[in-house]
Amino acid sequence: MDHKLDILQPVLEAALTGKLQSLKRERGELTLTVRAADYLAVCTTLRDHAELKFEQLIDVCGLDYSTYRDGNGSSYDGGPRYCVVLHLLSVANNWRLRVKVFCPDDDLPVVPSVNEVWSSANWFEREAFDLYGIVFDGHADLRRILTDYGFIGHPFRKDFPTTGHVEMRYDAEQKRVIYQPVTIEPREITPRIIREDNYGGLH
Repeated sequence: MDHKLDILQPVLEAALTGKLQSLKRERGELTLTVRAADYLAVCTTLRDHAELKFEQLIDVCGLDYSTYRDGNGSSYDGGPRYCVVLHLLSVANNWRLRVKVFCPDDDLPVVPSVNEVWSSANWFEREAFDLYGIVFDGHADLRRILTDYGFIGHPFRKDFPTTGHVEMRYDAEQKRVIYQPVTIEPREITPRIIREDNYGGLH
């Protein structure tokens, strides 16, 4: 695999001159980071460039870096909060690439849609919109895909409560499904620790 990366890395650097924020090689994989303004053009180049040929988009996902901590326990550095990550495959060349783009505005996270570049992005982008609130500019049908149409908020954001804001139940008197405030009371569960001598017959 490293031999493939030795070939792929210089081709990426040459094809995307001036549009690379970073190109990292870790754990046998390449991760390319680009600015939101260059994102669509970079994706088109990755698909169409004669030596790259990333004809398949395998996955699109969102990330919320607001409470990110690295291995040393230090807090996130305060850069952009929301990120979109693509995983690409070139069947012709048998190599893979990860592409990252950060949304410039935390209050309204927006990046261009790549649905016109790879049609498989359609539902993936809808999922990232639904769960993280990331808007994909140019998407022809950007609406929720996993949560209910009346759902409020974006459940994969780090500040979204684990219990949610409302719960849904069937009301027998009204003969319909209704929404109501969450009735689960937050509580801390402490696991039971057994400290008996010779527990389980061990000596």
